[in-house]
Amino acid sequence: MDTSVSRPELLLVADAVSREKGIDREEVLEAMEQAIQKAGRAKYGHEKDIRATIDRRSGEVRLSRWTEVVDQVENEDAQIALSIARKFRPEIQVGEYLIDPLPPIDFGRIAAQTAKQVIVQRVREYERKRQYNEFKDRVGEIVNGTVKRTEYGNLLVEIGSAEALLRRDELIPRETFRNSDRVRAYIYDVRDEPRGPQVFLSRTHPAFLAKLFAQEVPEIYDGIIEIKAVARDPGSRAKMAVISRDASIDPVGACVGMRGSRVQAVVAELQGEKIDIIPWSPQAATFVVNALAPAEVSKVVMDEEAGRVEVVVPDDQLSLAIGRRGQNVRLASQLTRWDIDILTEAEESERRQEEFRRRSGQFVEALDVDDVIAGLLVTEGYHSIEELAFADPDELVGIEGFDESVVQELVQRAEGHLVRQEEKLDERRQELGVTDDIANMGVFTNQMLVTLGEKGVKTLDDLGDLAGDELVEILGSDAIEEDAANEIIMAARAHWFEGEEGATPSSTPEGGAGV
Repeated sequence: MDTSVSRPELLLVADAVSREKGIDREEVLEAMEQAIQKAGRAKYGHEKDIRATIDRRSGEVRLSRWTEVVDQVENEDAQIALSIARKFRPEIQVGEYLIDPLPPIDFGRIAAQTAKQVIVQRVREYERKRQYNEFKDRVGEIVNGTVKRTEYGNLLVEIGSAEALLRRDELIPRETFRNSDRVRAYIYDVRDEPRGPQVFLSRTHPAFLAKLFAQEVPEIYDGIIEIKAVARDPGSRAKMAVISRDASIDPVGACVGMRGSRVQAVVAELQGEKIDIIPWSPQAATFVVNALAPAEVSKVVMDEEAGRVEVVVPDDQLSLAIGRRGQNVRLASQLTRWDIDILTEAEESERRQEEFRRRSGQFVEALDVDDVIAGLLVTEGYHSIEELAFADPDELVGIEGFDESVVQELVQRAEGHLVRQEEKLDERRQELGVTDDIANMGVFTNQMLVTLGEKGVKTLDDLGDLAGDELVEILGSDAIEEDAANEIIMAARAHWFEGEEGATPSSTPEGGAGV
């Protein structure tokens, strides 16, 4: 009995689908085999292991039933006992298959429709996989596409054989596109989702501006000029920091181009967005000054721990430095990644004087000295009583008008003030009812103990009932870290487990709190 049928037209169909969809011919033929397999199972039984093969040269279709050889049969439709299988093939082993050829299927209307659905579904899956593989490595590229349709302000853009989504919030404000319009955008994400690969486009992404300049400026494309940072207010204004690796090439001039030709090409693409091109600097202060252009800067004060910078500008430059609706300082902050505070020279002078009065007044009150001595201490950089109490006497003697006797008296008064302050805090702690058990843990300052008492944490049980983040919230993140807070709380809970078999009380952590 002939168990195969020659269908050379299948090969022609596979070749046509492969060319049209851009899918590998082998994958199309595998989809056809699965379709024939499904039709075969519909005829001979869905529980049976029916397999189909298509000869890649002749198009010959073969259908067969595969039965697994096992020691103990659990599924009679797909398995056969070894003893029985060896009657047909004496050398067969467990785990191998008996393969029985089946007669070819005469496709009826329903079977043909089922096979077609399977082929279409598999081809669609292969097409989605191909599209994902094509675009997953293209994140960060600029593509040109055609608007296919608009849905609730979002654009579906045809890029080659795939569709991409350009959401409304990724469009430059006030720009509109109609069906069949050409659009240029930046691929910022590609996701493999159940409904198929999703390619997301953007025209507001900072990298879109950088890529546009790379297309317009050969020096950027060649790596001679590097774009270090970009900040955008899409459709309105942008700032771009650049640096040249060749000292003979001006990075700003190269990006601007002859009579502004290069930058104008980018501006036109971005719907008239104004672009400030500034030189990047490894010195943070210099970079901040450059980023605030065109405003002039008089003074810069950096606070690296807080990531903040205070910029002092002349009074007539304040509005220029801030920009309309704070745009200039906001973009400069995004570009430099520093929080920028703008002050006028008058405001800065007034604040400096107020700070001087406050600090000198602190010394006058605590040390019982006159304004001159207090002013000298503040001028020399002593900002607190603690700094003075632990200062090097030799440095203090170096202050004009200070001799050893004056220095000794000042240090003694500062130390005495700190002792009195600690005594007052300890009295306050006792008034609040904070127990000695907490104080004797040796991890809290008197000020911390007072703060705990004011928040109702007065006993080891109160402390043990807290979570680490709660203790940090009470004392402040500057005073204690969460890991240290957790250790302290575990130490406070230790007495709960005393006497339990196998319990090991936690020891008091060493220096758990930042004092």
